[in-house]
Amino acid sequence: MRILDRSVFVGPSVHAHFPVIRLELDLAELEAWPTGRLGAAFVDGLVAALPGLAEHGCSYREPGGFIRRMREGDGTWLGHVLEHVAIELQNVAGEEVTFGKTRSTDKPGVYSVVYEYAQKEEGIAAGELALRLLSSLLPTELQPRSSVPEGWEWPTARDEFIRYAQRRALGPSTASLVRAAEERNIPWLRLNDQSLIQLGHGKYQQRIQATITGRTPHIAVELASDKEETNKILASLGLPVPKQELVQTEEAALRAAHRLGLPVVTKPYNGNHGRGISIHLTTDEEISAGFAAAREHSRSVIVENFITGDDHRLLVVNGELIAATRRTPGHVVGDGKQTITQLVDAVNQDPRRGIGHEKVLTRIELDAQAQMMMDRLNYTAESVPPPDEIVYLRSTANLSTGGTATDVTDIIHPDNRDMAVRAIRAIGLDVGGVDFLSSNIAESYRIIGGGICEVNAAPGFRMHVSPSEGTPRDAAGPVIEMLFPPGAPSHVPIAAITGTNGKTTTARMLAHITKMGGYTPGLTTTDGVYIDGQRTVEGDMTGPVSARMVLSDPQIDIAVLETARGGLLRAGMGVPKVNVGAVLNVQSDHLGLKGIDTLEQLAEVKRIVVEVAQDCAVLNADDPLVLKMSGYTDAKILCYVTMNPQHGLVREHIRAGGRACALEAGVNGQMITLYDKGSHIPLLWTHLIPATLEGRALHNVQNAMVAAAMAFSLGIKLDAIRQGLRTFDTTFFQAPGRMNVFNEHPFKVLFDYGHNAHAVAAMTDLAQRLDVTGRRIVVLAGPGDRRDEDLVAIADAVAGRFDHYICRRDDSRRGRDGDEVPRIQSRALLAAGVPQDAISIIPDEQEAIDAALHMGQPGDLLLVFADALVRSWKQIIKFRAAGAPETRAAAVMPAAAPMPVSEPAFDESSFAAMGGVVRDERGIHLSRESDD
Repeated sequence: MRILDRSVFVGPSVHAHFPVIRLELDLAELEAWPTGRLGAAFVDGLVAALPGLAEHGCSYREPGGFIRRMREGDGTWLGHVLEHVAIELQNVAGEEVTFGKTRSTDKPGVYSVVYEYAQKEEGIAAGELALRLLSSLLPTELQPRSSVPEGWEWPTARDEFIRYAQRRALGPSTASLVRAAEERNIPWLRLNDQSLIQLGHGKYQQRIQATITGRTPHIAVELASDKEETNKILASLGLPVPKQELVQTEEAALRAAHRLGLPVVTKPYNGNHGRGISIHLTTDEEISAGFAAAREHSRSVIVENFITGDDHRLLVVNGELIAATRRTPGHVVGDGKQTITQLVDAVNQDPRRGIGHEKVLTRIELDAQAQMMMDRLNYTAESVPPPDEIVYLRSTANLSTGGTATDVTDIIHPDNRDMAVRAIRAIGLDVGGVDFLSSNIAESYRIIGGGICEVNAAPGFRMHVSPSEGTPRDAAGPVIEMLFPPGAPSHVPIAAITGTNGKTTTARMLAHITKMGGYTPGLTTTDGVYIDGQRTVEGDMTGPVSARMVLSDPQIDIAVLETARGGLLRAGMGVPKVNVGAVLNVQSDHLGLKGIDTLEQLAEVKRIVVEVAQDCAVLNADDPLVLKMSGYTDAKILCYVTMNPQHGLVREHIRAGGRACALEAGVNGQMITLYDKGSHIPLLWTHLIPATLEGRALHNVQNAMVAAAMAFSLGIKLDAIRQGLRTFDTTFFQAPGRMNVFNEHPFKVLFDYGHNAHAVAAMTDLAQRLDVTGRRIVVLAGPGDRRDEDLVAIADAVAGRFDHYICRRDDSRRGRDGDEVPRIQSRALLAAGVPQDAISIIPDEQEAIDAALHMGQPGDLLLVFADALVRSWKQIIKFRAAGAPETRAAAVMPAAAPMPVSEPAFDESSFAAMGGVVRDERGIHLSRESDD
């Protein structure tokens, strides 16, 4: 039994619309050993290791259902068991995940195991530990070799996993803020492995780190960390604080303690979480020990008066007291029978106690601090305290060291409430905690006394959200509402575009339209990430990483995401929802790769984009596979795009008040027309759109229609849509490898990246529509990792429509031998009736293009399908036939050319990403996210 492959999906995928991990699990000989055959010993051992499995309903959808599945009849297979164990391990670590799905594959004994995860590393580790646990429970003769290390023990492995998970999981305070944001439909992104979180997208974003917000003044945090200065500021305002002195040596600490009067407290000058604090020190020995403990955390130590009373944490948010909690240090209560060790074990049996922040309470440990507290009582761990004696094992009441918390918000005296608010305002915090000692929080400090020990920036919320006793308080909600008052925006509109062909052009068109509409767009495409028209990252950026880049940028207020098959299959979408999703087409490309063998399977992958669309799903009604996707979207509005004005279904949709974009014939040509709620809106003549070459490039007519429909569905004004389409063209600098035209030779060159039969056919059709007085010549190729039938289909798409054919291969052969690709395509051309003397095989791309250029005569049209786009385009524009005059620089890039996307002048490295590996301006390697 072993894991053959692992995929981590960060967003919507073919498996689920939330993050999941997929394992390809090979059971090998264990395929013949379902749980029924393994017997009761295996099932009982598994349930003993993970009692929580008893709550799994499985297909019975009731607690105990999964265990029932394992015991009944033949039971269930170990792939299914691993799924449940991986889920339960995350539950044990404090994560709330439930989804799982296991299916057999077409390979005997190999299963697809899918399960939900909360944190990536934790989810991966859960799968690996689940495999090891199952292996350890198998009979020795069935255990996979080296699957269980010598000396491995489940309790130790479980606790190590929990600690590992907690180191990577969001802390309880940050997690509560994230939950509060989710409840208010505010999106969030985790920006690092710690607690730095972005709430909201683009220009609406706010940031938090634990409970420090982007609005928390830095000087206030510094003051709160400076306990001496905080004490002085609060004292100057008449607030109750103990007297204190700052010392650097043990001798100075002893002198200060005696000056202040015993008992005293020692604590680090700039500590937190109760670390290094010692209280109620009454002897020189205790003071020396307390000084040493504090010095472990700070070079300077504070010695202050000890104030009698219970420890309270008062939480203030945005000038209002939100919660008050009485904290009690970790302790045990004697019964006259059990030792302190036994009493601690009994306390730790409380199901509410766990490791770290796993549960509401933390386990008490008999460590050095506990020993110091016992020493004061002349106790050891084996001492037996008398009945009802409270033995404190911690000097501070932090929950993280085993303390308990009791909510007292409803009984706090108004004077104490006002005192806490004044203290936080004095320091300048928007979110702060006041540590206040009082014998009775329900009585005013003015009458019974009390004192402020500390003011805390980034106060923990755990004690308020999940108190040991009393009413839980919503500590996080007021913080989120401070950052995002009711009605304040947090989302930017998101548009996602997918399809086999046309994605990049359509995405660029839409981004340009949004810019004309006054937005600051963030755009992801196959050649990079663009922010407000400026490329910030080069490379094929059509996966989830690039989506995060755009949504994290504080400039943007709208996002246009080109979403490719490769990224969807590898990691899913980068966003859980989009406002508008569009599918252009589903054509034969990349079939036979990553388990996608049919067009129907490819359609299922691309369908994800409209499955997660909320406001509008835009579908190409002329593609049958895309049309069927209408039954899989929950978007409020369905918008069909058709170039067939006689489309029956679209006609009925329009008559029912639905939204559509249709191409209609008129006296002056073809008009792109919008329909919505019974309105008929003529938008623009196709010949006025530069990208359509006066309406001849029908594939770009369709792309413009989809872009217009998406823009309309995003609420962009009609004038901006018209202006955007009128000013967008397909120069190399705006859309490299997308129907670029070069007219500065005696012949015309049409340059394109088409690499599948559908794209090649579209460009071939355009070549036939253009007025050509001479010959038509094509330079043809196909990616080496495509199936033979795909390469033949590319050749068939051009056969009989050109006067000469040059067959070549890409630089990267992708597993093909030598000149295999051009020879396959040349044979296909011959089989289609192309004369042999009209076919040339020139394998090298540069040599093939050079041959075509030298072949060109006045009036000819050269259609060049290129792979190395930058190199090939430079080769074309710098070509000079023998005796021809030097090509003018102005012809290469006209100064007045319209620029839908702002780009720097072209240079050698401008499109280095097209070759695969790219580097940003700092030289940092960026991997390609997708190859389609």
